[in-house]
Amino acid sequence: MRSLKNQILILMLGSLVLLAGSFLGVLGWYMKGDVVASAIIKARTDLATCGEIIDVTYPGLWSVKEGHLYKGPTNISLNNDLVDYLAHLTGDDVTLFLGEKRVATTARGSNGERAIGTNVSNIVAQTVLKEGQTYIGDANVVGQWYHTGYAPLRGENGDIIGIFYVGISHAYEQQIIIRSLYTMGAIGLALTILVALLTWFFIQKVIVHPLHNITLGTRDLANGHLTQKIKVSSAKEIGQLEDAFNQMVEQIQSLTGKFSGVTGSNLDYEPAESNFEGATDQLPLSPLNTAGDIGEAGLPKGLNEATYGQIVQFLQANRRPLSAEEVGEGVKLTRVTVRHYLEFLEQSGVLKSEQKYGTVGRPVKLFSPL
Repeated sequence: MRSLKNQILILMLGSLVLLAGSFLGVLGWYMKGDVVASAIIKARTDLATCGEIIDVTYPGLWSVKEGHLYKGPTNISLNNDLVDYLAHLTGDDVTLFLGEKRVATTARGSNGERAIGTNVSNIVAQTVLKEGQTYIGDANVVGQWYHTGYAPLRGENGDIIGIFYVGISHAYEQQIIIRSLYTMGAIGLALTILVALLTWFFIQKVIVHPLHNITLGTRDLANGHLTQKIKVSSAKEIGQLEDAFNQMVEQIQSLTGKFSGVTGSNLDYEPAESNFEGATDQLPLSPLNTAGDIGEAGLPKGLNEATYGQIVQFLQANRRPLSAEEVGEGVKLTRVTVRHYLEFLEQSGVLKSEQKYGTVGRPVKLFSPL
């Protein structure tokens, strides 16, 4: 069964992944519309800009001479330097048509050669050559779809003799969207990891550790340690659980006191030091492997025989210097409870202790078998 911490993390990460996926999907949808609108605006602007550059570079009117397209005295047919220069400036495909046929172009066919001599699409020919209007929109260019701009080229008498074209590939549009989504996805992943780490530390501090302390306190109570209350610092709900546990401890202490008064047993309170000394007298100094051979009568007030045997077994299995916290983790009891037993074993001559000083924090007391 998964721990509460893991279940919360899985639920949170699943929610974040679902949210991020939905966000990227919606973002991609809106970006597509924005990119298409931007491409159309770019096509219209580049069409006008490139037309101005041609007019400045090659003064004169458009004309047809001996089946070739001229601008002033310059032959434009097969002038690939011009279309390559304009394509370099704008990043677009650029083509000059004489009638319906390409005479200078950056567009290439499936064989990788310039598509010289190929025809413009029918819808563009109808709009530009016959109706004399500028065409802005999608068009199939040599087998690929582009956001395009087509403008008519007029001769000296105003007759339409050709077309000037710029186009932005749909593949370029998709590259922009994918690149943007990858960037947003990377940022989202980094934020998800950060949120997961912060949540893990929060759960560990506010939920897991307090519940762990309450669990250890409950085990102490089950082993007969009725005087050990717990103190946790956590959320309101867990704090209420702490209060309920401590109230239960107080009630059990009260009932135990009443029961002791009625029976006249030896459970009346005696100073801890005198009991401790008496127990030490009853238990002779012995090595760790025989330390478990002691009855309830040989233990000081407040120590439980079952818990004592559990701690001794753990020490026998781990014959090395150990702190109270390490032993507590091993036997699933609180550090404070375990420390009472370790100090009793030290007084009994079974263990010896030494202070270990680290670079940071308080020194740690280690207990070693004799």
